[in-house]
Amino acid sequence: MANTILIGSQWGDEGKGKIIDVMTAQADMIVRYQGGSNAGHTVIAEGEKRVLRLVPSGILHEGKICVIGNGVVMNPLDLIEEIRMLRSTGIECRGRLFISTRTQMVMLYHRALDRADEAARPVGKKIGTTGRGIGPAYAAKVSRTGLRCGDMLVPEFPDMIREQVAETNVKLAHLNAEPLDAEELVRTYTEAAEALKPYIVDTVPLIHEADRAGKSILLEGAQGTMLDIDFGTYPFVTSSNPTSGGACIGSGLSPRRIDRVVGVIKTYTTRVGEGPFPTEDFGEIGRTLAERGHEFGAVTGRPRRCGWFDAVVARYAQQINGVDLWAMTKLDVMDTLPEIKICVAYELDGRRIETVPASAKELARCKPIYETMPGWLEETSNVTSWDQLPEKAKAYVSRLVELSGGKLGILSVGPARESTLRIAL
Repeated sequence: MANTILIGSQWGDEGKGKIIDVMTAQADMIVRYQGGSNAGHTVIAEGEKRVLRLVPSGILHEGKICVIGNGVVMNPLDLIEEIRMLRSTGIECRGRLFISTRTQMVMLYHRALDRADEAARPVGKKIGTTGRGIGPAYAAKVSRTGLRCGDMLVPEFPDMIREQVAETNVKLAHLNAEPLDAEELVRTYTEAAEALKPYIVDTVPLIHEADRAGKSILLEGAQGTMLDIDFGTYPFVTSSNPTSGGACIGSGLSPRRIDRVVGVIKTYTTRVGEGPFPTEDFGEIGRTLAERGHEFGAVTGRPRRCGWFDAVVARYAQQINGVDLWAMTKLDVMDTLPEIKICVAYELDGRRIETVPASAKELARCKPIYETMPGWLEETSNVTSWDQLPEKAKAYVSRLVELSGGKLGILSVGPARESTLRIAL
């Protein structure tokens, strides 16, 4: 398999965990290039379900090398918990998992700041953050005050924590939140450093050595295009670049070494938290999609808002990311619908537009322009090839690809690893 970037093409939760797991079979190295433990990748294989928040999904495949890149903001405590969970199921990370010395850390004081800041926001101004400290960690990175994983390896690490906690307590006081105990955090993170030291290396030479040796590299992000800090529905976005452009920055692999981009996209649309969502359905359709699609966040448990497929968003994602192949997921969720709508354009203040406006306020005023296709009213979760699909299901998928651009590479008809149709991958 060529060097591949795999991205989410909607508002996250597209099923990237499953697709990464499927594609890992053809990869030698899997690199997580952005995000933190605020997003989870759910993988169901051989009847067992695992939710991975930081460790790349490739860890579930024997012999694969997994890297947490410099673009990630990593919570050491969450990672230790995840490593222990995997070990309890017979999967050992030691020797296969490597963390960049340049990876920024999400600390408990970032989490305290995140929650205090969100709580202080008035109704209508809340971002919908998961409260896991991701935003403050990225803010610390940009302001050049953050701690990186390499700092765990130096003797000054405890004093660095004390300094950070002192500064955080000043901010918490302004937000009317309780102060943190610096010495308690020093003890916590000194222990964490001892546990993680064997995994922390300079991953840039590691990645480039694999590339020079002809190994195939799969770069995976979290969240999705519409949550990108630059291209998403700002300010209702994450604090990093989940788009394909973020993959090279977050890993250290040159753009010249990327061969293709695979975009993961649902055959309908969902969103978690606040922000505009033009095709959201507040009635029976929305409830049906949520129930059949089990639309609850893998990490937060929050219910996802559901609606029809938005081809405007899909086209936008194809342009931003340069999607070569689509991995479409959850076709089986649509099996019971007699009629299916597709948003092909928006109406904004009386005029038709066919792209996503930069302003969240404008997007909130957009009304979807739909075309309608007949449903197939047959079960698809048991099919094993494209030819076995009902003709109306084929027509629906083909229309989505036509509207979105790119080509179809994978079609998923169920949550398990086995429920995957390889079309052109």
